[in-house]
Amino acid sequence: MTETIRTNADAAGSTAGAGTARAGADSMLRRTLGEQRIALVAWRLLVLQNAHPAVGAGVSQLSTYRNHPWRRIEHTMDSGRRLFFSDREALRREIQRLERSHHRISGTDDRGRPYTALDPAVRVWVLVTLYEAMTALRALSGRPLRPAQLDRLYREFREVCTAFELPDELFPPTAADVPGYIRATIRDTLELTEAAQDMLYTVLTRAPAPRRLGRLRPAWPLLRRIVARFLTALTLADLPPEFRAKFGLPRSRGAAVLSWLVHRGARTVALQLPDHLRYRTLPSGDRARPPQAAAPRRARTPRPRRDNRPGRIAAFYRQVMDQTGDGRLTSADFEAMAHNICWPLELDRAGESAVYAAFDTWWHHLLATMDADGNGEISCEEFVTAMLAGTDRDPAYLDQGLHVAVRAMFHAADRDHSGLLDAEEYRTLFGGSRVHPAELTHGFRQLDTDGDGQITEEEFVKGFTEFFTARTESVAGTRCSADHDGLTPRPGRSWPTREGKQRCGRHRVPIFDNCTVRRSPCAPGGRTERAGRPAVGEGGRLDGIEWRSCRPVAL
Repeated sequence: MTETIRTNADAAGSTAGAGTARAGADSMLRRTLGEQRIALVAWRLLVLQNAHPAVGAGVSQLSTYRNHPWRRIEHTMDSGRRLFFSDREALRREIQRLERSHHRISGTDDRGRPYTALDPAVRVWVLVTLYEAMTALRALSGRPLRPAQLDRLYREFREVCTAFELPDELFPPTAADVPGYIRATIRDTLELTEAAQDMLYTVLTRAPAPRRLGRLRPAWPLLRRIVARFLTALTLADLPPEFRAKFGLPRSRGAAVLSWLVHRGARTVALQLPDHLRYRTLPSGDRARPPQAAAPRRARTPRPRRDNRPGRIAAFYRQVMDQTGDGRLTSADFEAMAHNICWPLELDRAGESAVYAAFDTWWHHLLATMDADGNGEISCEEFVTAMLAGTDRDPAYLDQGLHVAVRAMFHAADRDHSGLLDAEEYRTLFGGSRVHPAELTHGFRQLDTDGDGQITEEEFVKGFTEFFTARTESVAGTRCSADHDGLTPRPGRSWPTREGKQRCGRHRVPIFDNCTVRRSPCAPGGRTERAGRPAVGEGGRLDGIEWRSCRPVAL
């Protein structure tokens, strides 16, 4: 995958989606996968999947999970919901998207062995480990499924697998044959790959703070060490005995006690909870609770008389361009950026190819102008130095690389081919469950320089150009924030006050006083939200929300 971690888990999910769509709300598959506590075996599942040499090679070479673990988790969960809990049309579209992702995952591992994500045997392993994780969750919690229940769960699972058109003979024939299949694959095929070791010991020790951490962000360096040690101990205790024995992985007495307490405690608590707390996604397919994006953080006051391009460009390199997190740019980073642009847009193969080609053009332009030592990679120092020199020397420098990619993004997001981006198209391109609606609205307005409620291609390109060329933060483009999810402009942020009113990041005044309030179809969960602008007498409609006569209130 450019995200093998994601596509593997998603592909596994993809199978389940078809069958559950047929089985309905009483599906055992849905009830098991929808529970919050399925997360307790998620890390165990990823270790088993990444121990397959082909999966591990794809993850190590192409995945961005090291630098962007929370984005990978978000994409996996969003994809899983569409696969397991949606109608057949949404399932079909998601399978097509995963097929396009798998098509690009191939190469040679560090032993010279070729691999491809389209290998049917590899895909069957990824899928069967998902089924095995569901049965392991019940066994670890002290309530293993009875033979009749296992048969029902496996029947639903296999019904889903038909959507992938994989050879039936590669799957275990019955639920009773699954344990033998797992043992045989561990014995004959699995290796303790670099990706599997990374999952067990190091990924979380260097993960950035989740955006939803809020006021606990300063404590993240300490919290992630605790979380990492907890997950490592729990995963080692929960892995199949054959896997631990083959690779000499210890299962300490303390880890065994931890596993016993966590799984049985989670089962006891889950049984007492109402459905909207017990399930992340209800068996009916509805979200148990609407996703809540983290509130945007307060923007720093810009310092107008200082050339802050070096720091801004270096931050863009680290947070956006270095997708694999290895401290250097290669073609894999640009493929990952293209993937992240295509992911929410559901493009066809021709549309995706156009985006990938544009980012490849950008990569080769940078390689030709920035690779000072000729090693086929671009360091942060090379990127910053060459970008500053190029933009100072030639106003058209960005036209040959960055602008090609940015224009491709614009055309991919312009689904109605109008030559304009409206608020909905902008939200699809740059939104997500971790981006606050206020950031999207304010970012849209910043790029919409003429205020007509639409973004032209030139306005879109200008925003990115200003980010790299303006010497101060006095123009809209320089306030674009390099989000960890890719090329995501979020200019001039807004944030909620203690009283619950929304304040404007530029004008420092509440912007939602005296606004018409209505139920917005675009608001998560259909909640009532307010919208407005910090100007008197304006009216109109944006993001499906209506505002009238908003007036600023002095602080």
